[in-house]
Amino acid sequence: MDRSNTLTKSVVYVADAYCGWCWGFSQRLGEFETANRHKVAFNVISGGLFVGERAKSIASYPHIPQANERIAHLTGASFGEPYQALLREGSMVMDSVDAAAGLAALRAQAPERAVHWFHELQAAFYARGLSLSDPATIADIASAQGLDEGLVLRALADGSAQAQARRDFELASGLGVVSYPTLLFVDGAEIHKLPATGAALSTLNERLDALLN
Repeated sequence: MDRSNTLTKSVVYVADAYCGWCWGFSQRLGEFETANRHKVAFNVISGGLFVGERAKSIASYPHIPQANERIAHLTGASFGEPYQALLREGSMVMDSVDAAAGLAALRAQAPERAVHWFHELQAAFYARGLSLSDPATIADIASAQGLDEGLVLRALADGSAQAQARRDFELASGLGVVSYPTLLFVDGAEIHKLPATGAALSTLNERLDALLN
C-alpha cells in the first residue's frame, strides 16, 4: 500500500496484529466496514508495536494477562485456550515486522479485503495460538480464503512483504499515529480521527456520514 492510495478518501485503520486492544475492536470494525464499504474504501496499515528491541518473548510483557482480562470485560472479545496456553508457556516471540509482512502478503492479492485479512491474522494468534512469524500460518489463511498460497510464501521468503511492512510503519508514523488501534478518515491532506475501541456502531456510522457529507 503506498501513500498515494492511502491518502485518497478512505477509512484507514492503523493497528498491530499483536495488539490486544485491536483484537477487542475487531468485531466492531468488521461491523463498521460491512455497514459502510459501499460508501468508502477501507484500508489497513500495520503499526510497529513489537519491533527492534521490543520484539521479545510474550513472557517479557507480564502485564498482558491482566490487560486481556480488561479487554475481554470491556469489549466481549474472546481469547482462545490455545492462545492462553501460549501465554502460559511464554517463549513465543512477538515480532510485529513478521505480522505486518503477513498482512502485506495477503493484502497484495485482495486489498479490498484488508480488514478481513487483519481479522484472520488476529484470530490465528488470539483464538488458535499460532505464531504470525511462521509462514505456514499465513499460507494457511491464504489457502483457506482462496488466495494463491505460493505467491504469499514467495513474498514472505524474498523479503518483499517485509519491505512493505516497513513502509506501512513509515506511513503510520507519517499519519501521526502513536497508539493502536487508531481509526482515521483520510481525505487528501485532511485527517480526522474516528472513535475506536468501545465505540458504538451507531456512533461510528454517524461520525463517518458527517465527514462524507
